[in-house]
Amino acid sequence: MLGWVHGRSVKLFLIEPGKPNQNAHIESFNGRFRDECLNEHWFTSLPHATVVIEAWRREYSEERPKKSPGGLTPATYARKLAEKQLHSSSDAEA
Repeated sequence: MLGWVHGRSVKLFLIEPGKPNQNAHIESFNGRFRDECLNEHWFTSLPHATVVIEAWRREYSEERPKKSPGGLTPATYARKLAEKQLHSSSDAEA
């Protein structure tokens, strides 16, 4: 992994051991993913896991609204953000 990171000039920001609160957002997501998907299924193969996890990802991202982005789903929030950036970049060019 370190070779891949170095070869692509990627900066790593590591969380201090014993301090998961430094990345609470992803820790929350990981717990939800584990509880709602991984603990609920017995995967019989990699293709089976891929199908089940993709279905969970789509439901999580496209159907369930979240409080923090104004009650939008992550997919809707990302679309609106992209549209806003597109409009602001076209306004800057004009």
